[in-house]
Amino acid sequence: MAKLGPTPDAISTILACPDPSGSVERPDIVIQVLDLGPRGITYKFTASDGKMKLKGMFSSQLASQITSGNIQNLGLVRILDYAVNEIPGMSENYVLVKQCEVVSPALETEIKNEVISEVKSGEVGIILKPKQEMVSKSASQIVHEQNGNMAPAARMAMTRRVHPLVSLNPYQGNWTIKVRVTNKGTMRTYKNARGEGCVFNVELTDEEGTQIQATMFNEAAKKFFEKFELGKVYYISKGSLRVANKQFKTVQNDYEMNLNENSEVEEAINEAAFVPETKFNFVPVDMLGPHVNGKELVDVIGVVQSVSPTMSIRRKSNNESIPKRDITIADETKKTVVVSLWGELATSVGQELLDIADQSPIVAIKSLKVGDFQGVSLSTLSRSTVVVNPELPEAKRLRSWYDSEGKGASLASVGNGMSPLAKSGARSMYSDRVSLSHISDDPSLGEDKPVFFSVKAFISSIRPDQALWYRACKTCNKKVTEAIGSGYWCEACQKNDEECSLRYILVARVTDASGEAYLSLFNEEAERVIGCSADELDKLKSQEGEENVYQLKLKQATWVPHLFRVSVSQNEYNNEKRKRITARAVAPVDFAAESKFLLEEISKMKASQ
Repeated sequence: MAKLGPTPDAISTILACPDPSGSVERPDIVIQVLDLGPRGITYKFTASDGKMKLKGMFSSQLASQITSGNIQNLGLVRILDYAVNEIPGMSENYVLVKQCEVVSPALETEIKNEVISEVKSGEVGIILKPKQEMVSKSASQIVHEQNGNMAPAARMAMTRRVHPLVSLNPYQGNWTIKVRVTNKGTMRTYKNARGEGCVFNVELTDEEGTQIQATMFNEAAKKFFEKFELGKVYYISKGSLRVANKQFKTVQNDYEMNLNENSEVEEAINEAAFVPETKFNFVPVDMLGPHVNGKELVDVIGVVQSVSPTMSIRRKSNNESIPKRDITIADETKKTVVVSLWGELATSVGQELLDIADQSPIVAIKSLKVGDFQGVSLSTLSRSTVVVNPELPEAKRLRSWYDSEGKGASLASVGNGMSPLAKSGARSMYSDRVSLSHISDDPSLGEDKPVFFSVKAFISSIRPDQALWYRACKTCNKKVTEAIGSGYWCEACQKNDEECSLRYILVARVTDASGEAYLSLFNEEAERVIGCSADELDKLKSQEGEENVYQLKLKQATWVPHLFRVSVSQNEYNNEKRKRITARAVAPVDFAAESKFLLEEISKMKASQ
């Protein structure tokens, strides 16, 4: 009876060779998987050889094998490629399994000391197969060998050693990636307390369609700015990763890459170039409101309703003319939105859509900026991608809906119901209306990122003794300080002005039928609530007389109904999380529109009963 189990002393073998990439020969390593469980986008486990155990993690590209049931808890796997890393903040190692193959599904129990699970007579036990050489090579080595007319088999072997972007993490050692430059930024200069410098970014996409942003500073920026060309494919090695700053990231990736002057970048010139698969993260048209004027780009899919002729728009910055074409799309939410195609997209894809507009084509568009023109509008950027009639499940579902009911349905613009103050950043006041108790009673709201709602409420009080405004630079609106001698110093503009302006920054208590909350208001929103500018209110405060006109002005602003578009976020103060509700737009109540909204809500309630 042949015995089935882990390789004896497999854990000792792994620890003795923490980075096997340079080994000419490596032994077969079979371990038992214990304590398998999810961890973010990947899975953690404990590797066991019956005598010793080691904490481990499967790389994210193996997640599909776990969810499909190929890799199971208590099962046996042969580790083909791995790296041993130290757990941050702990004097303990873990093994990152990059490649493996399944030897056995789940056994009945955990194997301890000796191999206790047996194979039936006639079956073959574990065969220790010699592994082929897996030498880790840098980008320059790979390109050098390819330029030497390597055999196709050798080239394929090295292709397997190129890491997909999805497998990278900050704790990995050496890696090489093969990517296409899908967007290249301009060289920018900066100045801070540590001195002056330059920086630029590129967006990289691999064959699987995964994207990552790479940043280069100073010497690295100068070294690679001319090297990177838009659309070309490169091998990159000797870079580092860190957790992406959500405020500045432009691609869907938890990490961002940093390349320094020692990083290696080599163009892949002697092989067929790959075309990255475009991956989308679609936002329904009726959910575009929270993204208006935000930094995050969105992807949309819709049926084309109309296509405009090409227009020529003159840029203010350089007086250059640029072609523009507007298309209107709709989706299953029965809302429409206008998408402005700029530059080459207007003349190429835009013309194609105009030619087939009568067929109601479907378009999937990646990386759009959401603006507030006509309430909500979309615009393409240099990195935007437009795919006509894509082979996607979402496109098939959308086509089915449109052919069956959408073609004859009543469609409305997503900008309908916007306040007349939309150009100041107001979103729809009716698309996602909630009560104040919905915001205040949910402690988890805004934990990960700000969330947006609309509320109808009254200002119940504004404390007159609080600091209602700050002194601001007339050029950039940033805070100024009194200069030595006279005038006001602006740190942002690096200049001294004789005058400054006052801008509101205040907190008011708001109330509706469900409860109350404290709302932060900035200048434009506070002006609409109070009815005058901060400079005018300051003059009222300085007036003398029996009647306090300053407090009277604040009192007149209370108990007037308003529609607020608010953001909800959580800030940490003294190790305590606090919820912050900020007004992003304010509009007076349009009682006709409000009545229509309430009647629609009543109809929905009746229909659901």
